[in-house]
Amino acid sequence: MAKVKAPVVMDFFAGCGGLSLGLELAGFKPVFVNELNADAMKTYLRNRREHPALESKFNASDIKSLVAKKGALLADLLDGIRQEYGIDARKKEVDLVVGGPPCQGFSGIGHRRSYSVDKEQLPSNLLYQDYAYVISRIRPRIFLFENVRGLLSARWTPSGEKGEIWSDVRETLRGIKGYYTDWAEVRAKDYGVPQNRPRVLFVGIRDDIGWSPVRDAMKEGEAIVRGFLPSPHGNPPDLIDLLGDLIDPKYKNGGVTEKYPKEANGDIQERLRTSKYDKRIFAKGDPLTEQEYSMHAERVIAKFDYMREHGHIPPYFATKKFAQRVLPPRWTIGEGPTITATSLPDDYVHWGQSRTLTVREWARLQCFPDWYEFSGKRTTGGIRRAGNPREGIHEREVPKYTQIGNAVPVYMAEAVGKHFKKILGR
Repeated sequence: MAKVKAPVVMDFFAGCGGLSLGLELAGFKPVFVNELNADAMKTYLRNRREHPALESKFNASDIKSLVAKKGALLADLLDGIRQEYGIDARKKEVDLVVGGPPCQGFSGIGHRRSYSVDKEQLPSNLLYQDYAYVISRIRPRIFLFENVRGLLSARWTPSGEKGEIWSDVRETLRGIKGYYTDWAEVRAKDYGVPQNRPRVLFVGIRDDIGWSPVRDAMKEGEAIVRGFLPSPHGNPPDLIDLLGDLIDPKYKNGGVTEKYPKEANGDIQERLRTSKYDKRIFAKGDPLTEQEYSMHAERVIAKFDYMREHGHIPPYFATKKFAQRVLPPRWTIGEGPTITATSLPDDYVHWGQSRTLTVREWARLQCFPDWYEFSGKRTTGGIRRAGNPREGIHEREVPKYTQIGNAVPVYMAEAVGKHFKKILGR
């Protein structure tokens, strides 16, 4: 087979595919995907039917299977990619490797749900070592590590030193020889995403591709200034401009809207409603997916009514579990988005209707287009979602809301991908 002309990417810990989709919009072609959760993998693959080789042979559920036995399966995988795509990893021809090892024990929610277990005992918190090994074997031109901001201050044990986990992760990635490296804490809203969503991005660029950092003498953590990552360009949409076309005046509690109730209005709605293949903008009356509403009890609807009118939870409804709030139709001028989509759909209440957001609205917060389909349960809760590491229960269900909440925002990934393409000169 002729060599692929587009730059190629191998995506590890891909989740439902937000990072990959952004990179694809920037011009990259995925040639391998790794994702442990079956539903998230189904989501990833069903939205990439134009790449049948991904589903048939170039995917893996567990990165540990690739690194076992001195990387024997990884070597077989790279041989297969060379035969299928004409990309020879043994000659360092892979353009990009990306990955965000699971962050169960690094995020605030993950920390609260890890019970009394030290983070060293959570298997998911050591996967960065496997990821570094894979990078050292593939030797891509660029690699990207992505994770939550909580990683920067996380401890292995309650008595440990603040930031010790990040120190270990950083030193492991910096130890991959032959790369310029740097990292930065970025915010999704700086790249046109309607969320604040701070993330940590660590970038490695191979030192033989004709690129070098800007102002190399600067301190570590300045990846944007030094040219590893794109400069912010801002301009995130207001929520009414993002979601206003999905508001159904005939909405019913616990019901579903199966067709677009309105025409697209504005650039962001038109972009999200553009068909993947024929580039047609979905019109009023066209089929709409994932616009199913939660069935709220009467007392919950009364709470939402109060919140929408007064701007806060009534005292008799207040709990210590979470700080639920009403979404603003427009962001405060000069401040921009203040929210972060998580795995919990109950975190936010719609400003125009007394309900939580649908899966489709949740997906739009992450800039997934409306043609993107999701697999698995709509939502779940309790131990099925959180697991119980204290009792050795590490596996968790990953329903649609959680898949979306865990994803890298598509437009931020697209901005990073376009920047990497410039570095690659392609």
